[in-house]
Amino acid sequence: MLDAVLFDWTNTLVEFTWDDELLAAGHRAALGRDDPEFTARYRKLVLGEPEHRPYAELLAELGVVDPDRFIEVEHETWRPAHRVLSAAQAMLVSLRRRGLKTGIVANSWPEPARLLRKDVELYGLAGELDVQVWSEEVGARKPEPEIFLYALDRLGVDPINALFVGDSLQNDVQGAGDVGMTTAQALWFRADDTPEIEPGYMAFTPMDVLNAARRLAA
Repeated sequence: MLDAVLFDWTNTLVEFTWDDELLAAGHRAALGRDDPEFTARYRKLVLGEPEHRPYAELLAELGVVDPDRFIEVEHETWRPAHRVLSAAQAMLVSLRRRGLKTGIVANSWPEPARLLRKDVELYGLAGELDVQVWSEEVGARKPEPEIFLYALDRLGVDPINALFVGDSLQNDVQGAGDVGMTTAQALWFRADDTPEIEPGYMAFTPMDVLNAARRLAA
């Protein structure tokens, strides 16, 4: 039996494309000036950050006086690098019409969850989601089991009755699979080929997700 379908965010429901020019443009907009030295220090400290320390903390370390404002301006500058999956809303609507619960489970670094929630609303998806779980708010990151279990608990759904859809084989497929969820690798934006991790389903299009849900619900 299938009760819920949960999704990753970046490169699953929304495509993200890195752009060096937008990195500099975001800093220029947030700082109010061109500052190549700042961008160079940012690359070393933030992009080389393995522990995912709070983004505002890293910015303060770089000398940013108002990290919250910096983050908001920078986030808006990066908007052209994001493209919502054209069929995302239709897919979510279809799943909910079948009586399934839907949600997002995603790592939110470096963006704070408050801005990502606004993005979900802006892209017209918030009304089709029963839950949004962002790592910043939970204190756990995929592939850690706690973040998946927290979302399932919010929905009142057993892991064995849930499908997780995401692009990352390690964070999404292995993470969700380790707690007992059925998994589907989203391949419409990128094709992760991490060895020795196999999804339950391979989804080349959103229709493949709907077909998997139909089979699991049968």
